[in-house]
Amino acid sequence: MIRNSNIDNKVFDLIEAEYKRQVDSINLIASENYTSDSVMYALGSILTNKYAEGSPGRRYYAGCKNMDSIEMLATRRLIDLFHAEAVNVQPHSGTQANMAVYFASLLPDDCVLSMSLNDGGHLSHGSIVNFSGKAYNFVHYGVDDSGTIDYDNVEYLAKRYNPKLIVCGASSYSRIIDFERFREIADSVHALLLADIAHIAGIVATGLHPSPVPFADFVTGTTQKTLRGPRGGFILTKQEYSSIIDRAVFPGIQGGPLMNVIAAKAICFEEAAKPEFKNYITQVLKNASAMAKRFLELGHEVVSDGTDNHLFVLDLSKHKISGYELQYMLDEVGINVSRQTIPNDKFGWPKTQGIRIGTAAVTTRGFGESECMEVAELISVLIKDFVKNKRLVKQRVKDLMANFRPYYI
Repeated sequence: MIRNSNIDNKVFDLIEAEYKRQVDSINLIASENYTSDSVMYALGSILTNKYAEGSPGRRYYAGCKNMDSIEMLATRRLIDLFHAEAVNVQPHSGTQANMAVYFASLLPDDCVLSMSLNDGGHLSHGSIVNFSGKAYNFVHYGVDDSGTIDYDNVEYLAKRYNPKLIVCGASSYSRIIDFERFREIADSVHALLLADIAHIAGIVATGLHPSPVPFADFVTGTTQKTLRGPRGGFILTKQEYSSIIDRAVFPGIQGGPLMNVIAAKAICFEEAAKPEFKNYITQVLKNASAMAKRFLELGHEVVSDGTDNHLFVLDLSKHKISGYELQYMLDEVGINVSRQTIPNDKFGWPKTQGIRIGTAAVTTRGFGESECMEVAELISVLIKDFVKNKRLVKQRVKDLMANFRPYYI
């Protein structure tokens, strides 16, 4: 990193320390990835200087001609990528994208049906500690004994509670989601349907997971996970709802859009449309499947016994260790995961009885099935005896990551 007298060395020392940590660590956090250098260039560009409240052609500040062109480019690319009728690229995050949909379609205390947090849902799907659970009346569905969505129970709950909105999509659910069935259930009770594809957006974009766009009234997502872009959100919607969504985003819940981030989103949408991105996602899926299978072979339990996407949840309930403890033990050897509740979790948050593992980031670094299976083996020996195996595993992580540099370096 180039330094001069204007650089705040304390901050940049920390940035360089984080750079080293990312380079040297095995990142299995399902909500993280590594962007391209083009995306990072846009994020650090002079676009961060420009305020652009409003939308293309209807800004509240002067000097927005180039901002209009950038946002329209991002919009066209997002429409093409997901074959959507209308989109909004301004949400700062997936949670704010969900907030905009709620704001546009619900009144306070309206009933919403969504997946429970323990079974794989997200905080913004009605958790009591989140704005969504405070502002609206959420009812939750979950998974059956196989660890998969109980669609009959979803239908039962929908008919019992008559929700105004049904939310499908999750943050730790590893199986294909039947969006068409959710549409049928929503229609049976005259409810609107929101599909949150924050985690699987890149998989949907490549056609390797069914798309909710033909079935859902609203689709929300993030760009930083499987889409491998900047941290940010987006909304896809039917044309009939586009104006209320736009108004909900601005002036409803946000002020000025982050134009540097929108430029970076435009870049990642273009990257995701290329054939090599589909090859990447194909490998992500192979890696996740191979890793989950290896854990099962080693005698561990995986929620739903495997995965159809980029993540899975390792069930620790038969071990004398919590997800919280294992997360920090793994961090000591350079393996990053996130603790995760499991269905019927006896510990609950923050201790948890599981960890969530994702392969999007390590696949970007160049991992294949063999490396992912080896990492499963490393985690397995640490679960069995952390003290005995800590030093050997830490050295193996260091040696392994020396061969896999971030692809933008």
